[in-house]
Amino acid sequence: MSTQKERGKLRIVQGKVISDKMDKTRVVLIETPRQHPLFQKMIKRSRKIHVHDEGNECKLGDTVMAVETRPLSRTKRHRLYKIVERAR
Repeated sequence: MSTQKERGKLRIVQGKVISDKMDKTRVVLIETPRQHPLFQKMIKRSRKIHVHDEGNECKLGDTVMAVETRPLSRTKRHRLYKIVERAR
């Protein structure tokens, strides 16, 4: 009897590639709009993540989607899911 473990929902984030200097790794900037608790103004919160790109497919300025995965190195916790839009 083969039993497969159920996987949870994929945690996917979208952002823009801001560095492609490392081999098989891209730095992606993720901006999330949040509402200020007191003034109700929309503000941008940003964070940078390291994304594993096995084939060195995406370039600087591309908009990409990354999926959360097991730790691949000290800083990498995401891998490239797909390229949404190429840089011009």
